[in-house]
Amino acid sequence: QTFEKLLIANRGEIACRVIKTCKKMGIKTVAIHSDVDANAVHVKMADEAVCVGPAPTSKSYLNMDAIMEVIRKTRAQAVSLNVSICCSFLSSLSLQASEGVTFIGPDTHAIQAMGDKIESKLLAKNAKVNTIPGFDGVVKDADEAVRIAREIGYPVMIKASAGGGGKGMRIAWDDEETREGFRFSSQEAASSFGDDRLLIEKFIDNPRHIEIQVLADKHGNALWLNERECSIQRRNQKVVEEAPSTFLDPETRRAMGEQAVALAKAVKYSSAGTVEFLVDSSKNFYFLEMNTRLQVEHPVTECITGLDLVQEMIRVAKGYPLRHKQADIPINGWAVECRVYAEDPYKSFGLPSIGKLSQYQEPLHVPSVRVDSGIQQGSDISIYYDPMISKLITYGSNRAEALKRMEEALDNYVIRGVAHNISLLREVIVHPRFVQGDISTKFLPEVYPDGFKGHKLTDLERRQLLATAASLYVAEQLRSQRFLGTPRIPIAKSKRSSWELSVHLGDGIYPVAVSKHGSSFSVEVDGMKLDVTSEWNLASPLLSVTIDGTQRTIQRISRNASGETSIQFLGTVYKLQILTKVAAELSKYMPEKAAEDTSSILRSPMPGTVVAVSVKPGDMVSEGQEICVIEAMKMQNSMIAAKTGKV
Repeated sequence: QTFEKLLIANRGEIACRVIKTCKKMGIKTVAIHSDVDANAVHVKMADEAVCVGPAPTSKSYLNMDAIMEVIRKTRAQAVSLNVSICCSFLSSLSLQASEGVTFIGPDTHAIQAMGDKIESKLLAKNAKVNTIPGFDGVVKDADEAVRIAREIGYPVMIKASAGGGGKGMRIAWDDEETREGFRFSSQEAASSFGDDRLLIEKFIDNPRHIEIQVLADKHGNALWLNERECSIQRRNQKVVEEAPSTFLDPETRRAMGEQAVALAKAVKYSSAGTVEFLVDSSKNFYFLEMNTRLQVEHPVTECITGLDLVQEMIRVAKGYPLRHKQADIPINGWAVECRVYAEDPYKSFGLPSIGKLSQYQEPLHVPSVRVDSGIQQGSDISIYYDPMISKLITYGSNRAEALKRMEEALDNYVIRGVAHNISLLREVIVHPRFVQGDISTKFLPEVYPDGFKGHKLTDLERRQLLATAASLYVAEQLRSQRFLGTPRIPIAKSKRSSWELSVHLGDGIYPVAVSKHGSSFSVEVDGMKLDVTSEWNLASPLLSVTIDGTQRTIQRISRNASGETSIQFLGTVYKLQILTKVAAELSKYMPEKAAEDTSSILRSPMPGTVVAVSVKPGDMVSEGQEICVIEAMKMQNSMIAAKTGKV
């Protein structure tokens, strides 16, 4: 017996995740939502739903008075939160506790102690946990920030005391970057957490980011549930996670686990929590922070331990002791999670994209795949919230098997209507360095120093793509000759069996000859013959194609009447133009559209809110000078002039 009714003060995939476990445990659920989320999946899944305000999080999901009112009105016995909680809410919760409302999570003291990076570092030191050298107080202003940074020695990390999720964090390598970092971090911290206090510590160059999942009850028992490797990051936000880590040996794992449990016991922690560490190349590890909530990447731990962490959190909140001992916690197999975001990975590894999901299909037909999402076909990705589409998790008996399944799952994932980062995720998981486990938090900038450009086709892959595109074109031509149910006199000779085409891909134009044999095509590219077979179901968003015995899952994203088509192949979308030989000859007479000169315009690379304008009409600006600051999905971005000129 636990609770009869639980209120979930959150949205998106994590709200849906909590509802699933509540259903399993027979607990009724209450969802809260903003007005733009009225048709969201978590609202439909819950037994009751109440609107708590307009779209901005501060007026809805973080609107404490409105949430308290909903708790009273719906008579919820427990509240599950997974947001950056401000202290005012915790004091309101303490009031609620006297009215018999239970908070699913640790008590107020632990949240305040661990939610404040300055206090948590001091507590960690006292609990004999390894910590990063740095300044333990609050930094007052930019001048003091520069003085402290010089004392610690560059590079330094400036971060929000109340922060998390990569927000309010900046790395500085010199005095100027420290001043700028101080300004942006304090603004981001104020807008995301309502607290602009910052701290500064030594930045450990090229570390791994490895965290330990802990679970503790109200009877003094605490366990560590192994580690998660979260080193693949962009802008301090995790992109790919896995459990266990390829890097840790049993001794280091035990030492990290024991320190994590020591910290949990020191703050009388009771619930699921995560202790994050930075690990250097010599396996020295340093405490980074403790997250007093269920982390986004918790599914990989559930996969290898077999525990339902949400269920454990609810049991602990009700006062039950843990059901397991440390010796019972296994590492069974390997799990990998990719965070699928509505982002354009070609712009600094992912700038937010918004829009309506015109087509959406999760790859649940692939074995050992789990998808945690809070959206469906027709959902909107808006500027107000995190651009995450889903968490895609695959599981295998070993790492190679889990990665192979992830590759297949990414190829079979259909997302249309918004830009997404599947091309980047797929490139990361097949990259030789990642496959060998040679990774650090610098992985993306090191592997793609000039930014991510998509998959680079080998000669064989290029021929496979050209042959597939040409076969698709011919299959389309043959389909458009058939009219069902109409015995009409054919105008074109239908017995045609060979086609001469010209395919434009990238900077190259390739002559391609296609001949039909039954349901398969024989395609000649670069003087080589390839056999292409498929069911050619052109209405399906996914096409399984076999090219000379190699199976590939492709997606045709778009096509138009002038032969232009976009095909997703090996995760990356390629633009091709397929023309008949005659059309290709004539196309050289077509005028080309001149490219727009954008150097004298400042165009925001993403939708967002203008939070500051640094210039006015008539000002002279130099190249690289800040013009304005755009806030999109809780991150602030400085927009700079592309050339010297007058506003």
